[in-house]
Amino acid sequence: MQPLWPPSPSDDMHDFALPIDILSHGNSNDSDAFSPLTVERILASPRFQQALCDLSGNLLATFQANPRLCRALGSHQRWLLSQAAFALHFEYHVANKASGLTVGRLRDLITPTGAASRNTVLNFIEEMRHYRYVRDIPHPDGGRSRRRRVEISEQAEETMATWFRFNIALLDQIDGGERQAALVRDPGIFRRAQPVAARRCLEDKAWLDPPVAVGLFQWTESGGLVMDELMARCGRTTANAEGRYNLGTVNIRAMADAYLMSHTHLQRLFRKAAEMQVIGWEGNRRKAELWVSADFLDDYRRWQAAKLVHLDHAFHAAVDVAAP
Repeated sequence: MQPLWPPSPSDDMHDFALPIDILSHGNSNDSDAFSPLTVERILASPRFQQALCDLSGNLLATFQANPRLCRALGSHQRWLLSQAAFALHFEYHVANKASGLTVGRLRDLITPTGAASRNTVLNFIEEMRHYRYVRDIPHPDGGRSRRRRVEISEQAEETMATWFRFNIALLDQIDGGERQAALVRDPGIFRRAQPVAARRCLEDKAWLDPPVAVGLFQWTESGGLVMDELMARCGRTTANAEGRYNLGTVNIRAMADAYLMSHTHLQRLFRKAAEMQVIGWEGNRRKAELWVSADFLDDYRRWQAAKLVHLDHAFHAAVDVAAP
C-alpha cells in the first residue's frame, strides 16, 4: 500500500515539515511578539494556517513511526484521556501519597467533563497496560486495589514530548518566539507545563466541545488522524472563489487502511460530512477531487487556537517556575 504520508519524493516536503531543531521563527523584533497569546491574536496571524498545516504533517509523520500508539490517541476523547493521564503522572511526588496516576484519580479528573465514562477510563488504562505504554507500580502492602499507582512508559512519554515540541514550534512560528530554544536549555519545561496545559484544556468548553463538523471527525476513533491528513493537504492550496480548498484526489479505502480504520466506517464519516456541506467532491467519479469548505477550516483553526492559548500560558508558567 502506498502510504498517505509522507508525500512522495516528488512533493515539496519543505512545504509541510517543520524541523524540530529550528529555534525561532518570524520577526523577533516585533514588540508584541512575546506578549501572551489570545485566540484572536492567533487567528489574526498570517502564519497560523501554514503553521497548523505543518503541525498536522509532523503529527502524521509521527504516526508512521509508531502507528499503534498514535492510533490509541487518535481521537478527541483519547487525547483528553491521555493528557489527563500524563498530568497525573507528572504531578506525582514521592512525599504525597495522594499524587500520581491511578485509575481512580484519572476517573475523578475526566468524568466530570463528560468526555468519558468510568468504564471508558478503565478500558483506556487496560489497553495502555496491554501494549505496555503504562506499567503498574507495586502497592506498598502488596495489594492490587484500583488506587495502585500506574506509571507511563518511556516510549509513551517521548511520544508526548514530541507532540509538545511540535506545538511549541507552532507557537514560535506564530509570534517569532524562542520557546524551542528555552526548551533545549531546560527540557524540564515539558514536564512542568504539560499538567498545567492539560488541566486548563479540561476546564475549557471551547476545547472540550469541538464545533459540530469538526467534532464529527474528532470524536471518531482515528478521526483525529483523518483531520490531520485533511489539514496537512490544505498547506498546498488556497481557497477558491467559492470558499473551498481543493485537496486533490483522496482514496478513502487507502486512507482507512493507513489509519487502521474500517473502510465502511470512514466512508460513512465522509458521507456525513458531505451532507453537512463541509466537504465535497468535484470531477468524475474515478478522479474526483476532494474539497473542504473555508468555514470548516475556520472552525478547526479557532478550536485549535483555544488549545494553543492554554499551551502558551502553561509554557510561560513553567519557565517562570524555573526562573531564579
